[in-house]
Amino acid sequence: MSDEELTALAAKAFGNAQHGFSPLTDDGDAFRLAVSMFRDIHFWYFDNSVSVGNELRVVCGDDPCATTRLAIVRAAAEVGRGMP
Repeated sequence: MSDEELTALAAKAFGNAQHGFSPLTDDGDAFRLAVSMFRDIHFWYFDNSVSVGNELRVVCGDDPCATTRLAIVRAAAEVGRGMP
């Protein structure tokens, strides 16, 4: 799935995303998305990964902030995918 598709589905789930919503690149947008939608974000230091919810786990690359944003957006996109 492309970044644009992920962002569109995350925005749909978020419900109040405005023009310029960029949670894959903007820490503030990702933080607002996470706070509004999720209560369980975990940072696993033993395997250098981030998980959102019970199912999604993303292993950190060179930029742990980018990985965290990606995990948040992917989890939100899954919620958006299930919406009518």
